[in-house]
Amino acid sequence: VPLVESGGGSVQTGGSLRLSCTASGYPLENCRTWFRQAPGKEREAVAVLGSYGSAVYADSVKGRFTVSQDNAKNVLYLQMNSLKPEDTAMYYCAAELSSFHSGPFCQRQSWTWYGFRGQGTQVTVSS
Repeated sequence: VPLVESGGGSVQTGGSLRLSCTASGYPLENCRTWFRQAPGKEREAVAVLGSYGSAVYADSVKGRFTVSQDNAKNVLYLQMNSLKPEDTAMYYCAAELSSFHSGPFCQRQSWTWYGFRGQGTQVTVSS
């Protein structure tokens, strides 16, 4: 499996979770993105790391979510703080390794553009 997410769960409003996305067999680089999809809504990119390490966030998560990577472990993280019920969704990671791209470019790409995609981990935030 190209990418495996973990760390999802159920928390109350204001709580925190850290999601992990582990890659096996290749280095995570270039576009690395966390997507989420809530029931009845389109999948959206919420946090992106571009080729040069530039992080880009959706307005809805700015100041609350942080994307980072442990290169030694080849793991992409999403630290989510001050969670809200509207953050409830399935969270997915994706990576496109082929070329150098900026964070904003990566953010504009659709889920299907990414060559490596995970199966998702559920995050539920209760009020």
